[in-house]
Amino acid sequence: MTVIKHKAQRVAILIDVQNLYHSAKNIYNARVNFKEVLKSAVAGRQLIRAMAYVIRTESGEEKTFLEALNKIGIETRIKDLQIFPGGVKKADWDVGIAMDAVKLGNSIDALVLMSGDGDFVPLIDYLHQVFGTQVEVAAFGRSSSQRIKEAADEFIDLGAEPAKYLMQIKN
Repeated sequence: MTVIKHKAQRVAILIDVQNLYHSAKNIYNARVNFKEVLKSAVAGRQLIRAMAYVIRTESGEEKTFLEALNKIGIETRIKDLQIFPGGVKKADWDVGIAMDAVKLGNSIDALVLMSGDGDFVPLIDYLHQVFGTQVEVAAFGRSSSQRIKEAADEFIDLGAEPAKYLMQIKN
């Protein structure tokens, strides 16, 4: 379903970087072109906030990437990678993303959630019921939950236009 987007709408964009990164890498052997993704998500509307949720690695190799996000107007929220006894690693921003979405609920008309994670369906339902927020999901269709596609007012499949939303990985 396509939703109406008008320039007076106040929009926030919340980006689950790990979700998009791993989908782009594993399915397309490419990187996400966040500048194009942001431009399409805003769609000429009034951008209130754009936030990317990132995990800091042990190597710190993401520093250049974080600077690039800031340069195009995306705030970064950073969390350290958790390593548990036995070597199990955890990198999860779901609760942080959900909390920020709820906090923004009163000050936006539309939320663009960039994640295909079905765990966000209750958040989408909450934003619809409590704030009447239009929720658009932008992610790679091949790795997105069917439940999130159905819950969203609009699902934007970034994989439908790989030349626009992806950049080849330089070897």
